[in-house]
Amino acid sequence: MSISHAPPDPDVVAKSPGPDAAAPADSAAEPVGRLELVRLVPSSTRRTRVPRWLRRTSGPVLLLILWQLLSSTGVLTADVLASPGTIARVAGDLVSDGSLPNAMGVSLQRVAIGLLFGVVVGTGLALVSGLFRVGEDLVDASVQMLRTVPFVGLIPLFIIWFGIGEAPKVAIITLGVSFPLYLNVYAGIRGVDAQLIEAGESLGLSRWGLVRHVVLPGALPGAMTGLRYSLGISWLALVFAEQINADAGIGFLMVQARDFLRTDVIVVCLIVYAFLGLLADFVVRTLERLLLQWRPTFTGR
Repeated sequence: MSISHAPPDPDVVAKSPGPDAAAPADSAAEPVGRLELVRLVPSSTRRTRVPRWLRRTSGPVLLLILWQLLSSTGVLTADVLASPGTIARVAGDLVSDGSLPNAMGVSLQRVAIGLLFGVVVGTGLALVSGLFRVGEDLVDASVQMLRTVPFVGLIPLFIIWFGIGEAPKVAIITLGVSFPLYLNVYAGIRGVDAQLIEAGESLGLSRWGLVRHVVLPGALPGAMTGLRYSLGISWLALVFAEQINADAGIGFLMVQARDFLRTDVIVVCLIVYAFLGLLADFVVRTLERLLLQWRPTFTGR
């Protein structure tokens, strides 16, 4: 019998049972000097977990502090960019006199109508093109050509066609929303595994049953991604849409502030746009968690 003189593993501790420990039932079959190896976790690898909400808010808070420091030291002058304190005071004044809530209500109504039309148009075209080969031949090429045309460049045509009322504003938002939703829903439908289709057919599902129970659930993740993209583009389209002879809305406040060189009001409107977009994205992500509970995904480490 040979004895090894190698140093022991620092992470492993040999633990032998004490004399008072109760012997197991099969102790006769086990050697008397059996060792139990216990792996110890070094204290250096133990990390104090920081709440996620605190980590997510630390970036904006640090940016706000830096902004305030630059404004206080005079690096950022008031005519270039107002300080956070000034912007907070201006935002309070706009809320107190009712101009900001009214503008938000008008803008939200425009986005909601344009988003509704865009979802109907984009999803409908994607279903026709994704489910039917004839529909793909008739629809896909035209949509691919139109989506490369900047929708902002169509504003003069929309003014000629629809006038200067609410119709061209809603049409711009609808056009901007339709294409991302079409692309993602179409890709989701065509990305469904063919083996799932074969399995559904072997189970006796009809064509409508395949679409309902296999194709549409498989395309739902792509549809939710397209909806998130569409919501982001809807706010971008709203900024351009509210430049068309608008007499209400957040864009109208920005145009007035530009004419009077009010950078504080402009920044307030931009912050409102950002928070509304963040709120819309939160709603869609909540829908994803509710509708896609069946799909386990990687959430990061």
